[in-house]
Amino acid sequence: MDMNAAIDLSNHRHAVIPPRSTERFARPQLASQPKGELVRTLDGRELRLRDIEPGDVAALQRQFARLSPQDIRRRFLHSMSELPDSMAQRLCRIDPAIESAFVLVDETVKPAEIRAVGRIYVDEAADSAEFSVLVEPDWARVGLGHLLMQRLVDDCRRRGLHEIWGYVLLENRPMLHLCKDLGFTRRLIPDEPGTTQISLRL
Repeated sequence: MDMNAAIDLSNHRHAVIPPRSTERFARPQLASQPKGELVRTLDGRELRLRDIEPGDVAALQRQFARLSPQDIRRRFLHSMSELPDSMAQRLCRIDPAIESAFVLVDETVKPAEIRAVGRIYVDEAADSAEFSVLVEPDWARVGLGHLLMQRLVDDCRRRGLHEIWGYVLLENRPMLHLCKDLGFTRRLIPDEPGTTQISLRL
């Protein structure tokens, strides 16, 4: 081996080793983007509006624990002391073919908390959907109910349904006023005093 060859080899010891093919062709790691969209309440607070997810069970149960007996009766039309695991699991695992459920999530706290929920159950035979909306008391009267109801109405129209309806206690004046503003009509239920059915043709 002559001197020139030795020098050449010495230089190659310091050469940059090319990356492995798996590194050269690997896709860049992109940060996962939060689902849904950010919305602001009438008083300036920020929430994330998104679809409900199976992982929301614990947050849904924590929200239920913050409700008063009156809030629970207005939402479920009867008294409940707790939200059982089986029911919470069912509420978070929807069938998108016949259900939609939206949550408004407060991400300024850890863990993030659900502040409002709106959902529909589709009756395919009747070409309509029953709705329900629940807003946490401390987040009432800041536009959350209106936002969720509008999203539910839009979803029903997207599905091509001809009506959205729900049962509301007569004592639940905020919901009755909200639905009146959105164009719903009321019909009393003779065999269920204190309850009215409200509906909107789409």
